Amino acid sequence: MHDLSILSYIVWDPMKEIIKGIQPPVWYSVLFALGFIIGYQIMVYIFKKENKDPLNVDTLTVHMVLATIIGARLGHLVFYEPDRFLADPLMFFRTWEGGLASHGAAFGILFALFLYRSYFVTARFWPPKIHFKKQKRAGQSYLWIVDRIVITVALAAVFIRLGNFVNSEIIGKPTETDYGVVFGRIGEEYVAEGIAGIESAEASKGTSTERPMSGIVPVDLKVTFSGVSTTEEEVRAKLTNQVKSQLVRYPVNEHYREPKGIPLNYELTTENRLWVATIHTYGIARHPAQLYESATNLILFFLLLALWLKYKEKTPEGLLLGIFLIWVFGFRFFHETFKENQVAFEDDMAYNMGQLLSIPLVLLGIFILIRLVVLKGKKA
Repeated sequence: MHDLSILSYIVWDPMKEIIKGIQPPVWYSVLFALGFIIGYQIMVYIFKKENKDPLNVDTLTVHMVLATIIGARLGHLVFYEPDRFLADPLMFFRTWEGGLASHGAAFGILFALFLYRSYFVTARFWPPKIHFKKQKRAGQSYLWIVDRIVITVALAAVFIRLGNFVNSEIIGKPTETDYGVVFGRIGEEYVAEGIAGIESAEASKGTSTERPMSGIVPVDLKVTFSGVSTTEEEVRAKLTNQVKSQLVRYPVNEHYREPKGIPLNYELTTENRLWVATIHTYGIARHPAQLYESATNLILFFLLLALWLKYKEKTPEGLLLGIFLIWVFGFRFFHETFKENQVAFEDDMAYNMGQLLSIPLVLLGIFILIRLVVLKGKKA
């Protein structure tokens, strides 16, 4: 056994819902929308400062929202679940099953901005009709648009990764040290929702200052049983059999390390005439990879915004896009080393899908910046 500083790790167990018991809206949805709302205000400010029609931002926002959602969903299905998608194309619409890929969103946005730049779209609700009129937007070249939109995309990425952190998804690998985050909510959900007669479960840092090995840290799981008529014997039987079984099964054991082969370690008391068990178990300290990405995207947002504030309409076309691609997907390649693979086939790959998809986008960013330097040299 080894001594453990009680300040070295955190147990993360937020509610998905903003108001407990009311499913929509969830924090992820609010954070996702917040990125677009703030981004909209930034784009209006940019358009006004550069003497462009701010009403265009409404159309641009529609393109961005649709491109992000459709591109991210298609990207996940094509890159990570192609066999399932080909067998069941309708799974595209089952977004509640999860699955969005930022690389897909990137390709979708680049294509959508081409449509915005080159076509005017009119739509009629009934009878349904969509008409595309080929006409370029005056004073808005493709690179001019993309250079400014990546400022808001970087900010949106900050909020999206914060949403992933709240959802305890896209988790990091075990740190194998006493520092990191234990994603405690999944154990709470499986115990509270998977076992009849349990009212709630809440994870917190354990009171022990010892651990069995590096990266395995104490976690206390407070389980409240429902029903004042439940007997002590029934509660103890449920703890010994069902709760113990839940804590050692997948996917709970991805976050908890409940010792096998020994009795469950718990204390049983009553609160407000309800039985309450405090289970002393262990959690796996993991990298908060979502926060790593959120932080680097926040730095990028301020960098891109500062460059635009400096040059405004004189911003060299392609400069912000090139920096964005190199920064976001260069760091994405690095961040993937701290993440768990999203799908099983990645376990046999030297580089996972996220890293492989980042390489061409980084190269595109390098090409754009080299082209910018060459063009500048010719003009000089």
